[in-house]
Amino acid sequence: MINADPQELAKFSDLAHKWWDPESEFRPLHQINPLRLDWIDQLASIKGKNVVDVGCGGGILAESMARRGANVLGIDLADKPLKVAQLHAMEAGVANLDYRSIAAEALANEQPGQFDVVTCMEMLEHVPDPSSVIQACADMVKPGGWVFFSTLNRNPKSYLFAIVGAEYLLKLLPKGTHEFSRFIRPAELARWIREARLDTVQFKGLEYNPLTRLYKLSGDTSVNYLVACRKPITP
Repeated sequence: MINADPQELAKFSDLAHKWWDPESEFRPLHQINPLRLDWIDQLASIKGKNVVDVGCGGGILAESMARRGANVLGIDLADKPLKVAQLHAMEAGVANLDYRSIAAEALANEQPGQFDVVTCMEMLEHVPDPSSVIQACADMVKPGGWVFFSTLNRNPKSYLFAIVGAEYLLKLLPKGTHEFSRFIRPAELARWIREARLDTVQFKGLEYNPLTRLYKLSGDTSVNYLVACRKPITP
């Protein structure tokens, strides 16, 4: 069984044509991308590195990492967003960037320990078994390599901010983008990371100010948060 939810794939496929419109439903992704790109690059120094972006969607992060000089493979199981990503990269003339329709677990079996950096952003809360994806990411990365995750915390505040606020009041995201029961507490993610034999290096919060309409990285992990991990050089 492929670790994917057909309804989730269909949801993002239906919006695929809007992926690169910074004023569309994907505006938040465009706004947070420079923040997460700089954070990843500061820690992992991605220029010249082999990077895989798991759950790449329409390619916003994957393409920006390629523009920073990384050799990037973006993978996803939603075909329409992948085609949008491929077309955008081709039109923009971005080299050192490729896309494949393949599950993280399948790529991990095919290419274990082949990547310097693995990114998996805003994806874990959309799959039936997040721990399986985390293990696959750990299997794909080289010893000493970096793995980055981002997801949403599960608590009353995140329900209020990420669903009621973002989807219904501020309309930053389409209604139904997220399912609260699939949000992941930091302690849960940290446990899965340990079980995958990765070392947690840093947790970062991602905050949104509705007055300035700006995002910033912070120490507040109560809603959106990111995690940086490394694979030990010695098992």
